Amino acid sequence: MEGDGEEGKSFKDLGLCEQLLEACDRMNWKYPSKIQAEAIPHALEGKDLIGLALTGSGKTGAFALPILQSLLDSPQPFFACVLSPTRELAIQIAEQFEALGAGTGVKCAVLVGGVDMVQQSINLAKRPHIIVGTPGRLVDHLSNTKGFSLHTLKYLVLDEADRLLNEEFEKSIDEILKFIPRERRTYLFSATMTSKVKKLQRACLRNPVKIEAASKYSTVDTLKQQYCFIPAKYKECYLVYILNEMSGCTSMVFTRTCDATRFLALMLRHLGHRAIPISGKMSQSKRLGALNQFKAGECNILIGTDVASRGLDIASVDMVINYDIPTNVKDYKHRVGRTARAGRSGVAISLVNQYEVEWFVQIEKFVGKKFPEFPSQEEEVLLLMGSVKEAKRVSLAKIKELGVKNGKKRGGNDDEEEDMDKATDKYMTHRNVKSSKKMKK
Repeated sequence: MEGDGEEGKSFKDLGLCEQLLEACDRMNWKYPSKIQAEAIPHALEGKDLIGLALTGSGKTGAFALPILQSLLDSPQPFFACVLSPTRELAIQIAEQFEALGAGTGVKCAVLVGGVDMVQQSINLAKRPHIIVGTPGRLVDHLSNTKGFSLHTLKYLVLDEADRLLNEEFEKSIDEILKFIPRERRTYLFSATMTSKVKKLQRACLRNPVKIEAASKYSTVDTLKQQYCFIPAKYKECYLVYILNEMSGCTSMVFTRTCDATRFLALMLRHLGHRAIPISGKMSQSKRLGALNQFKAGECNILIGTDVASRGLDIASVDMVINYDIPTNVKDYKHRVGRTARAGRSGVAISLVNQYEVEWFVQIEKFVGKKFPEFPSQEEEVLLLMGSVKEAKRVSLAKIKELGVKNGKKRGGNDDEEEDMDKATDKYMTHRNVKSSKKMKK
């Protein structure tokens, strides 16, 4: 939970107004987190900020609260713009602004891809105070939406700034900087500092205050990090074994590819686990649907690519499994940051095969410690081989069937996901009928 910091300074001590103090109280934020306690006073003084803090440490509150206080003092439309590298994080940030600004009349608009631009244009015509979006879609609207301009913008925030400055977004960020005034407050927030963040700091921040609420490569103390060295051919068996052993946990499993998320979700469902995939190949509505099912507890295993590793605050995640070891060590930090958030405990387990040892060694160097091994006996793991092999066979056959069918009707990923759901339900019903017959015998 954001703002669930250690007892010491209060939000009142930071200089927040009564309306925002009441908002923090409504959200059960008792004390400011470290990044909030250090950033908010400087922000209220009108300084540019560079905030480095671990994921789950309250970064959103650290920039949202001072922006809202400034907005209450001088209300105007298109007051602040927050950029995010992912659609899901943008939606989550907007929800946080709306929750903190409840009762003050604050209006937010979310501009992300995968959603109809016409409806977004209608929302922009209502002249919201806060714009939250992904860079590409914001550029689309700045270039094409009649009457929309950010020439009076007072605040620009780049959340997960290290990712926003990758090649994927660099051109869009440059375009956005041309559309907005130089006279503004700029905040960069990230869990990691890169040379590109330093470059942007020189380009668009004025005498910024740098706040480092965490050491350069650290992960939180409440995170238990383990590894499991496995033969590559038994990878799925070890995944199922760990999920069985930790069956009471809410888990996120990270893979390297979108196809793997779909395959593993289908395989795990066949084995009785409540798993759901999320990836960049899914439509925006499907991605949000998957997140909402996971947050609501309808599914307790979310299988994702790195699209799900940035900034998402899902309070109930107990365990992160790196099914594929990330090739970029900083992605490891963002993945495992989905658990052990805001003082809670969590566990991260990395499945390491013979081809991934070098990457894993780099991760241990990056974090600064050796990880203990997750306790497992290969003989026990291989007892699952028969059922896992059958689940893989059925899942691969279904994916192949869906590929052929959707190729004919051009149904796209939405149809594919719905067919996956139906196939899984049918399989599970069939399996349960067989099981009940066996029990009767």
